[in-house]
Amino acid sequence: MRSLQSNLLAPAIQGGDRTALARAITLVESQLTSDRRDTEILFEQLLPVKGDSVRIGVTGVPGAGKSTLIEQLGIQALGMGYKVAVLTVDPSSQQSGGSILADKTRMTRLAGHPQAFVRPSPAGNARGGVATRTRECIYLCEAAGFDLVFVETVGVGQVELAVAGITDIVLLMLLPGGGDELQKMKSGVIESADFLLINKADREMRDVALSTASDYQQVFRLIRRPRGNDIVDVLAISALENQGLRDVLQKVIHLYQKRCESGELSSRREDQTKAWLWQSIKETLEESILGDLSDVGTGTMARLEKDVVDGRMTASVAARHFIDHCLEYRFGENR
Repeated sequence: MRSLQSNLLAPAIQGGDRTALARAITLVESQLTSDRRDTEILFEQLLPVKGDSVRIGVTGVPGAGKSTLIEQLGIQALGMGYKVAVLTVDPSSQQSGGSILADKTRMTRLAGHPQAFVRPSPAGNARGGVATRTRECIYLCEAAGFDLVFVETVGVGQVELAVAGITDIVLLMLLPGGGDELQKMKSGVIESADFLLINKADREMRDVALSTASDYQQVFRLIRRPRGNDIVDVLAISALENQGLRDVLQKVIHLYQKRCESGELSSRREDQTKAWLWQSIKETLEESILGDLSDVGTGTMARLEKDVVDGRMTASVAARHFIDHCLEYRFGENR
């Protein structure tokens, strides 16, 4: 994609063109150097657009029903006149790097609606449950005029924490009777969750789900929130049978409005933007250093690898030697 096409992409996105939005996300996720420059041009044009979407993170243990929940909430939001975007993150193979990207196939009703947009992305090497460029994708969805942007985490073990750093409200999903799940989770995501949803509260599991919700309600009263005085709302729901979800959506919108009025949302997004800047700095430095590997570092790395393997040097010391070597090559001549 050339810069001229990038210039045409921005107004199409602002006009609500879902095809243009999909192309832009593909561009943002690309690792090609030429596409990086086109991405910068695209965001230069979109930055004046103020994003006021409700950013909702949905995370939870595997099999908790995140996709079903998002589709049901999305359909309800569409009925209320909102435009809905969903960004899902699917796990990538550590061997081939490929991803199945199946989340869209689990939201066929929502994906087919003209006022909705569903986009799966591979997690790649990113950690924390979201993809490397999920934050940028949220901004693109906001520029396209979507009112609610759901971010579904990858869900492959411990509940992911990174989603709390890019969204306004976090929904944490668990299963009935999963009393040991809290022990497996990272404390950060528990403290960052705004709503705890006990799913599958239907049929023979209804009483178990209600009991589990009651137990967790007691637990969350003992957890100190990192900001604000809001108490985590624990709700027993059934995403499959669409029970209790209207209440969830209304509570989410109410909490968002409350945080807007109090200034908490503005403060939260400011902190997230600062963290985004530092993350980008680290990524740029890493790419710059690793770029030197192919230029001048191959021989040095081979020697360091042998020293580490043979036990003459620790990995941390070898890493420092390599970085010093790359910095000397890049900046030494200017000293």
